[in-house]
Amino acid sequence: MKLAMIGFGQAGGKILDRFLEYDSTRGTGIIGHAVAVNSAKADLMGLEYVPEENRVLIGQSVVKGHGAGTEPELGERCAREDMEEIQTAIDRMTSSEIDGFLVMAGLGGGTGSGGAPVLAEHLQRLYVEPVYGLGILPARDEGGIYNRNAARSFQKFVDEVDNLLTFDNDTFKTGGESLGQGYAEINQEIITRFGALFSAGEVEALGDDVAESVVDASEIINTLGEHGISSVGYASEEVETGDGGGLLDRFRGGNEQDGLDSKGDATNRITSLVRRATLGKLTLQCEVDSTERALLLVSGPPEALNRKGIDKARTWLENTTQCMEVRAGDYPLPNEDRVAAIVMLSGVTDVPRVKEMQRMAVEAEENVEKLRAKSKDDLDKLVEYGDDDE
Repeated sequence: MKLAMIGFGQAGGKILDRFLEYDSTRGTGIIGHAVAVNSAKADLMGLEYVPEENRVLIGQSVVKGHGAGTEPELGERCAREDMEEIQTAIDRMTSSEIDGFLVMAGLGGGTGSGGAPVLAEHLQRLYVEPVYGLGILPARDEGGIYNRNAARSFQKFVDEVDNLLTFDNDTFKTGGESLGQGYAEINQEIITRFGALFSAGEVEALGDDVAESVVDASEIINTLGEHGISSVGYASEEVETGDGGGLLDRFRGGNEQDGLDSKGDATNRITSLVRRATLGKLTLQCEVDSTERALLLVSGPPEALNRKGIDKARTWLENTTQCMEVRAGDYPLPNEDRVAAIVMLSGVTDVPRVKEMQRMAVEAEENVEKLRAKSKDDLDKLVEYGDDDE
């Protein structure tokens, strides 16, 4: 699936940079155009792979290149005032070569949380291609203000995109590492999952290794639909390579003593990986039976991909999600030594993390109001005492 990717804010720009690195090293062909937008000049200068002409500094008259901090209202204002500059960078793409837009942003800060929904709304008006969002939720311990910002931005983002792919930092953060290392590892998790998903739609990248059941861009678009929230699961396992096997052996049946292992082992591996991907760490933890549509993709060495295993896994996924609209396919990667299962659950509606984030946002807002009221009372008392002294 070829996308025009726009990284908005600090987190969005860093993720875009990693996507470009992933695309260039693996030759996936998933990025048709890349633009980084930020109100902080230093963040834009720190990017490595985004072309300089596609790095857009917004809000110079508002924040002087220092960023919007944790103020989404400032991020929204910067985006609206400098939308023409953003559009100029987007105009450098060839729209006929892309399947859709992906606007990426961290939802807990200021620039991305405030500006990304504004840009999505703008793109929806101008283009016929679908506009998707990739929203990064802050961890619980990042503080009330970040969760408050995320709750507000999340709702706005969902309303403006065709589908919001969501990644919850809280699910993937680990204790003990430095802040920089922690975010680097989280960003790698994002690229691994969503990179594998979008790569599946780029059939041309396969060359001669045509998938037995092709998952192209239209399959991904149909699964995402025209509205909703999506979560992605991923599981992989290293396989031992051998001299036998190959793509044709999958069609002919192969020799059970050749290649990676027997067809029975391949079937069991695939079904096991799909279960782990679905019931393990999702990018957004949710009740899987609230899924409206699902997509199952299995990638890896051609000789390790097994049609029976994929069919069996799809049946299991249909039963588990209670969703009859489940698409499935394989993505052969001759140079890989791992088999991976990617499961996208689209249109999920039972998401405890979002409900919790909204509750935290309400509590944070109430605390702010209490502090404001107390501050006003304290100031009034101070002034009154001052008058008495006179």
